[in-house]
Amino acid sequence: MEKVTVSREHTTLDLLLFRRFGAAGQFLLESVLDANRGLAAKGPVLPVGTIVTLPEQLGRTSTGERPVVDLFG
Repeated sequence: MEKVTVSREHTTLDLLLFRRFGAAGQFLLESVLDANRGLAAKGPVLPVGTIVTLPEQLGRTSTGERPVVDLFG
């Protein structure tokens, strides 16, 4: 697990996950809240200095390559 400290004002958990994992971060919101008890009680904007534990890597495999389907070919 990776620990990140919020260093900027107006940082939300969604934004933090997007900065770290890109668009795939949206799938980690629930697991990050489970790993950081009490984080939701801090409100939608995380206070500067808040330490958030993030997963090291994504648990989803759907971010890999997918075969292309040609409907008209």
